[in-house]
Amino acid sequence: MKNSKLLALWFCISISPAVGQNRLTPELLWQFGRVSDELVSPDGKSVLYGITEYNLDSNKGNRDLYVIPLSVADRANLGEGARGRQVTSLPGSEYNARWRQDGKRIGFLSSKSGSVQLWEIMADGSDLRQVTNVEGGIGNFSYSPKGNFISFTRDVKLDRTVQEMYPDLPKADARIIDNLMYRHWDSWHDYSYSHVFYMAYVDGSVTGEPVDIMNSDPYDSPLNPSGGSEQIAWNPDESAIAYTCKKLSGKEFAESTNSDIYIYNLATEVTSNLSDGMPGYDLEPVYSPDGKRLAWISMARAVFESDRHRIFICDLTSGEKSELTAGWDQSADHVSFSADGTKLHFISAVQATIQGYELEISSNKIRQITNGIHDYGSIQQAGDRMVGRKCSMSMPYELFIIDPANGAEKALTKVNDKLINSIALGQVSKEMVKTTDGKDMLVWVIYPPEFNPDHKYPSLLYCQGGPQSVVSQFFSYRWNFQLMAAEGYIVIAPNRRGLPSFGQEWNDQISGDWGGQNMKDYLSAVDAISKFPYIDKAAIGCVGASYGGYSAYYLAGNHEKRFKAFIAHCGLYNLDSWYGSTEEMFFANWDLKGAPWDNPRPVSYNKFSPHMFIGKWDTPILVIHGQKDYRVPVTQGMEAFNSAQLRGIPSRFLYFPGEGHWVQSPQNGVLWHRVFFEWLDQYLK
Repeated sequence: MKNSKLLALWFCISISPAVGQNRLTPELLWQFGRVSDELVSPDGKSVLYGITEYNLDSNKGNRDLYVIPLSVADRANLGEGARGRQVTSLPGSEYNARWRQDGKRIGFLSSKSGSVQLWEIMADGSDLRQVTNVEGGIGNFSYSPKGNFISFTRDVKLDRTVQEMYPDLPKADARIIDNLMYRHWDSWHDYSYSHVFYMAYVDGSVTGEPVDIMNSDPYDSPLNPSGGSEQIAWNPDESAIAYTCKKLSGKEFAESTNSDIYIYNLATEVTSNLSDGMPGYDLEPVYSPDGKRLAWISMARAVFESDRHRIFICDLTSGEKSELTAGWDQSADHVSFSADGTKLHFISAVQATIQGYELEISSNKIRQITNGIHDYGSIQQAGDRMVGRKCSMSMPYELFIIDPANGAEKALTKVNDKLINSIALGQVSKEMVKTTDGKDMLVWVIYPPEFNPDHKYPSLLYCQGGPQSVVSQFFSYRWNFQLMAAEGYIVIAPNRRGLPSFGQEWNDQISGDWGGQNMKDYLSAVDAISKFPYIDKAAIGCVGASYGGYSAYYLAGNHEKRFKAFIAHCGLYNLDSWYGSTEEMFFANWDLKGAPWDNPRPVSYNKFSPHMFIGKWDTPILVIHGQKDYRVPVTQGMEAFNSAQLRGIPSRFLYFPGEGHWVQSPQNGVLWHRVFFEWLDQYLK
């Protein structure tokens, strides 16, 4: 499975770590500056972006804005190192930053005034001004293409509370619920809906009242929980706004992914549905520079959230729609038009990496721009160059300049270079493992930084969530492979069945087969990698979150003594009770192939539910769960922990009352890692 010459050379290098380098720790993870939301200036000469930095003592993060020139000479003249020029330093975070059309001023959102409002500042960091004072605050702001308007979102209260229904009971503490989707991911419905608004704008000032283009519709735009301003777009002549919305409610909303692209005409105040009749997710509208076409991401099936992401385009004069990626067995994301409108740029996952691509609209020809063992989070045109945000398992996101002709890259920012260079990192190896049905499976293996092939190492099988979420070159602040390696573990991270970037058939196979072939894939990876002479077969653990947590629970009853410790974060334990307590039912219906009361009853509930195998559990397990996790409710973790305790299995429950499906506060994050490694060390070292 390995190139022996390359491996021998690597062994010689890796046995002697660089002098003075530190070991990566949970605390150090929170010292990295997190680069995001990059945007090329209108003249193509600079990039605006944000850096979020955290303080463990205050248990808070803060985000400031920076501008960095693309010219080497201009960057040298700054004399401000690898971050470019800092533009903002206000109390609290500045985000959703946008260049004004003239490139002189930058608009952004800040809560400096007490609520989130639009502020502007000169690109050199001078002349700060507040632009809006909208009651309740705003979100997802954008300038219109000619600068005559701004658009934004604002919550509009449309539903009644108990106190409004029964005003004589002002202290009643209750909800009256008549339909589904009363809570979603990590929050309860707040009786309000996010609507798209616009206002007239002139040189730093807004005039008139905000116009709600969604009127009294009880729907959200952008989509919750992760949709943002990429789901709202102005056409170039400022006559229309396109937006993404899922105009369904209650049970219909819970059972379908069917969002659409709507276009609101400012003059007529009429809204039309551009993607009417297209049943799956339709997302992220983008107008061509001449305004004659609109492109967007579309999925075919209304019940499958991880369907192939197709690029569709519509001729807005004729109304003709067509798929530009027909026959291409990959998914596209973050689509943008080239400056001349002849091409589209986007990113796509391929072979467990995420690369930049170009699509020629006239011929539908797709060309891969970037190559390498890395992930690109975005790419965008900057004159005759491109700018992208890139990371790997050994590097957090930084900005890079890309030559679109040959994919050559050059670092634009080096926000984390000093810290990264002070840390000894482990080698990341790509292995190909045969599965039980004869397929080739890509497995990442991450080694400790001071790896010695003559030693025996404990190892961890990493089980990915999703379940359809690629094990790519991501740099995670929770499931960080370099951190696990720094703690002395060899990490085995398979791209098992059900993960994207290996074709839609590989991605789709897992649906209805949660405990089937992909579990065999996990065990194939462990069995193959554990044959390496430096793997201690008596010290292998299994860890994962969400569907990865489900995997840990399932394997705990089906591992044939392979593992000596398990960790399950926010995992699904009892599929019957999970089905009745989750929220987006389209996911459960598609991946489990129906409800537990269906006749015939789907095999998932009896054959693949981890709780059916609790009688075979015999291995220590750490259960982690957050109270505000409504996708996988906390009772799933409680059931698993209680069951382990009642069976006498060594077990521990790490419970976060203020966290949801993820752990987001700094000190909770450090605690998570401390308990995580204490548990593994106790049973694997």
